Amino acid sequence: MSMATTTVMVTSVVTATATPTTHKSTGSESILDGYDPSEYMPSNPIMIFMIQAIIILLVCRAMHFPLGYLRQPRVVGEVLGGIILGPSVIGRIPGFTDTVFPKDSIPNLSNVANLGLILFLFIIGLEVDMRVFFSNWKIAVSVAAAGMTFPFALGCAIAHGLYHQFSSEPGTVPVAYGTFLLFIGVAMSITAFPVLCRILTELKLLGTPVGMITLASGVGDDVVGWVLLALCVALVNAANGLTALYIILVTAGYTLFLFFAIRPGFMWVLRRTHSLQDGPTQGVMVLTMLMMLGSAFFTGAIGVHPIFGAFLAGLICPHEGGFAIKVTEKIEDLMGALFLPLYFTLSGLNTNLGLLNNGITWGYLIAVTIIAFTAKFVGCACAARVNGLVWRESFSIGSLMACKGLVELIVLNIGLQAKILSTRVFTVFVVMALITTFGTTPLASALYPPWYQKKIEAWKRGELDWETGKPLKDGKPAMDDEVEMSRQGRGPSEICSLLVYLRLDNMPNTLAFVSLFGGKSGDSKTKIHPHHEDKATIRQSTEELRSMVQIHGVRIAQLTARLGSVMTSHEVTELSAFDPVLNAFRVLGQLYNLAVSGEVAVVPEDSYAETLVGRAQDEQSDLLLVPWTETGSLSEAPMVSKNTMEHKLRSDAYTAFVTETLNTSTCTTAVFVNRAFSGSLEQSPLALTRRMIAKGQQRQTKRDQVAVSDRSHHLFVPFFGGADGQAAAGLALQLAENPDITITMVHYQVRHEGTASSDAIVREDGLYTHEGKMRVSTSAPTDDDFFITMQHALPSTRRHRVTFRTVISYDPVEDAVKDAQLEVGQQGNGGDLVLLGRNAELIESNSTCLGLVADVLLEHDVKASIVVVQARKD
Repeated sequence: MSMATTTVMVTSVVTATATPTTHKSTGSESILDGYDPSEYMPSNPIMIFMIQAIIILLVCRAMHFPLGYLRQPRVVGEVLGGIILGPSVIGRIPGFTDTVFPKDSIPNLSNVANLGLILFLFIIGLEVDMRVFFSNWKIAVSVAAAGMTFPFALGCAIAHGLYHQFSSEPGTVPVAYGTFLLFIGVAMSITAFPVLCRILTELKLLGTPVGMITLASGVGDDVVGWVLLALCVALVNAANGLTALYIILVTAGYTLFLFFAIRPGFMWVLRRTHSLQDGPTQGVMVLTMLMMLGSAFFTGAIGVHPIFGAFLAGLICPHEGGFAIKVTEKIEDLMGALFLPLYFTLSGLNTNLGLLNNGITWGYLIAVTIIAFTAKFVGCACAARVNGLVWRESFSIGSLMACKGLVELIVLNIGLQAKILSTRVFTVFVVMALITTFGTTPLASALYPPWYQKKIEAWKRGELDWETGKPLKDGKPAMDDEVEMSRQGRGPSEICSLLVYLRLDNMPNTLAFVSLFGGKSGDSKTKIHPHHEDKATIRQSTEELRSMVQIHGVRIAQLTARLGSVMTSHEVTELSAFDPVLNAFRVLGQLYNLAVSGEVAVVPEDSYAETLVGRAQDEQSDLLLVPWTETGSLSEAPMVSKNTMEHKLRSDAYTAFVTETLNTSTCTTAVFVNRAFSGSLEQSPLALTRRMIAKGQQRQTKRDQVAVSDRSHHLFVPFFGGADGQAAAGLALQLAENPDITITMVHYQVRHEGTASSDAIVREDGLYTHEGKMRVSTSAPTDDDFFITMQHALPSTRRHRVTFRTVISYDPVEDAVKDAQLEVGQQGNGGDLVLLGRNAELIESNSTCLGLVADVLLEHDVKASIVVVQARKD
């Protein structure tokens, strides 16, 4: 061998080995060096994965945006996004699929998506609360059984044609006829429990008979469906019938092992770490994830899909203390924002609408869709009708149970991965799932609207005639004896039933105001043993019962698209029993002789006003009390900063909420704007700094804070006439029953007569920009008579605490502001109030949220809380 030949060989070897090594060793994969990040590289697959994830998330969100206005579940947008990115639409662009979704990159994308699927099935197990099923088990069993049997039977019938028509297509493996029938039957009969929960919550049906029965039936349907799916997968993966039997027996034994061995130990750990009371610690979350992954691994290893093990792990997690909800809240954001869109987009990528290219395929698509919906609809509706529900309620249950949603897509993907379904049959069932899911919400809304819910509930209570729709018992619905006694013992204008919107941010001040409607616990006489009570004592107890005000508190939690929020809405009964605000409210009733009750409502933010007004109508409340926010928003922030205190009146969202409440409420409504009523915990930063310095220097001198001993309140009532003004005056005089209250009521009248004054009231420098004109006509005779009648009807026991005045003024609003500044905030008592009507008859102005007079009072920073009253609407 010559020297030249040796040199060439060495050079070629060095060049072949050194060139790639130099590039990799420097780690220089930069676009500045000409590197193409969109090119798939097995050694660095993360780059193409990030490109795919970004495109998928953008397209899914873009699809969900318009569908959200149609109240469609997010899964519909995610699947449609996958279909658009797949071979049906954008995939037809030459080079798009090979560039963005190359075949070699799909396994990596699928692994991440399947991890999200395991997490999602774990959360589905967390969502399933068997207590819901057992509380309505009789009707739930019948509805779930009928809802599974009819679709399963008809699904097996159409599976005969599908098996002989499409079983030999590319992408499938030979599958036993019985296994194929079982799989199609499961796909036709399963109900999407997670989507069903969201639809029930969004339509506010959880508290109705339809919602409770549907939810309980969905639980049973969901559990049976996953068991049948696990059986089907076991049959597919088994080499023979004996192996399939072993898989089924091992799965059953493992399920029992989880419930009777693992769950008790897990509960012991939760109690030991206080995770049931305080929420899961980081260590408990790690243990929970290990349990989920281990269970998924075991079921996957024995021949059942890993998602079944994750589902079982979720089932054994307790719901006590909201543990399941708190675990869900820690997982759901990443899962819902990233993992699930990837999984369902993969379903869309595997969906090829171009395969629906002949009459046979379209015929099967129509048949599958009709059978899937009709069989479920008819089966569940008939079962509900047999259990005593009316036909319209039964049809509503049938339409809700026909929802397929994302659970159907999971089943179909398992069938596609197991090569039970061809791509053509997979596409047929995906389109069916989209159609049935898309139609669930509008159909249920049409069959069971809110007006029908109220009518059927009143009819079942015997309060109205079904044919005419007119109320029975002379238009007065039946009430409890105690409430009826309370109403008979009071005047027609007095408040005997009150509904309060309870908020955490202003709870102390709101409760202090509500306490004015009651008496003191110390006023009651010494308790007498029942054996020594005489008739006089019983009569006295009856009189005390008649004077008791009925107060119902409503706590509102915001319902969002989060799974944890939806799960919270399912457990409102437990929340109502243990909510700290409601418990404090119940203690208030015991202290001040008030008959209190309370509840928690989980509703969307745009339904707050509708919820309060609806509950006030259901409770037949005489007064709806809405406190103004202390945080400057609808949310109840735990920390109230100085900035939010200053800007709380500028909240557009809360202003819109209060305005909607006032405009839609039919009973008397009051808005309570707190200004340190019954004291404030606020301290100046300078005082706090001085205290810290004094503590640091170990000084012994301390400034003790003396509690306010004077718990009296002074009410200033500017009376401008009109229904709202009369309602405010009547409310003030009822509060005067409390011996700690004094009242100054001033009737303002305009001096001149004739046309409207040319002098405008303009407020542009303060919180409000508003213009109004004073009416120059004199006060209406009805207002004068009302004001005089109040003075004459006032009991003698209260006259020394109530003062009446009449003022004839050129500018009543300005004079009312001056009088308010003189009347209130001048003494160190428990806090003063300005009580006034929302709409003043003396003022021509465009309506504002609280009314022009209240706006001016707030602008002048009157040192008192303000209560704006709107009269009931007949």
